[in-house]
Amino acid sequence: MKKTTFAQAINEALETALRIDNTVIKYGLGVTDPYGVFGTTKNLHKFSQDRVFDMPTAENAMTGVAIGAAMGGLKPIMTHQRLDFFLLAMDQLVNNASKFYFMFGKQINLPITIRLIIGRGWGQGPTHSQSLQAWFAHIPGLKVVMPTTVKDAKGLLLESIFDPNPVLFLEHRWLHNLEGEVEESDNFRVAIGKAEILKEGNDITIISMSYMSIEALHAIKELEKYNISCELIDLKTISPIDWETIFKSIEKTQRVIVLDTSYEFGSIGNDIIAKISIEYFNKLKVAPKLIALPNIHSPTSYSLTKEYYKDAKNIIEEISTIFNININLDNFNTGPHHDIPGDWFKGPF
Repeated sequence: MKKTTFAQAINEALETALRIDNTVIKYGLGVTDPYGVFGTTKNLHKFSQDRVFDMPTAENAMTGVAIGAAMGGLKPIMTHQRLDFFLLAMDQLVNNASKFYFMFGKQINLPITIRLIIGRGWGQGPTHSQSLQAWFAHIPGLKVVMPTTVKDAKGLLLESIFDPNPVLFLEHRWLHNLEGEVEESDNFRVAIGKAEILKEGNDITIISMSYMSIEALHAIKELEKYNISCELIDLKTISPIDWETIFKSIEKTQRVIVLDTSYEFGSIGNDIIAKISIEYFNKLKVAPKLIALPNIHSPTSYSLTKEYYKDAKNIIEEISTIFNININLDNFNTGPHHDIPGDWFKGPF
């Protein structure tokens, strides 16, 4: 095992894939930049310019190039420094990439991995911070993964690269400096479609994704002081969702709260609550709860973002209402500034 950061784990996964498989190619705006897309693509220039290269600002066209390359036997990995920029390529993704395996009788695979950065903070306003996993998960033929831990950053990315069909790999920028341990083996993989219980508990199930799982861990630690035992399920994959792990936990705790990084309306969180309500309506002790963003665009200013984004305090407050207890959060420390993950954060680039 090796201690590293989330960003370095992604970098290692990319280096591994390029080294062990000559059909892997890597491109995107800023991939060869010295900063290397938050450090995730640094030093990949050691591979040939035919395999690792910058691209024109032509997202839809370059996604079409990926489709053609995949049909020709390559494994393209595209990177976009903001999910928002990739929306220009939805035509190629939805109308072509997602459908070919189905339309051609499962005779054509498209092993394309598309890395998209999501997340809040430090002036990331309405055009740079959207978290639109629900859009992609709605389309059949697309897998959507959202790693939280360092090991999943590497293992899920390698699994995505060698998956036979398109995978959307969504990275929250606040996770890039998260530290953790990861296996160094070239064969290390984390399965797509399998959630993980990050914390076992008996009183309530928290279903979460991406950076919100980190906020959930802070909340759980505080709630333990009040003898509330939370079980935290980190989804890791948004499509397909691991319903088996969710249902098994719900049967045990009979209470649930879902955390989503996106807008509430039309969200993955709402879909999960709907499914749980249909399957377990008579077993739940209380109505499910959802913590997600308001149905307005994310603001840019420091003051407005303070009330917009959700964190551990919001989780604690919602769970305290479920158990009808008073929790004093006056001294609960969430850091010096609400719009940065820590003192080490110097900006989005």
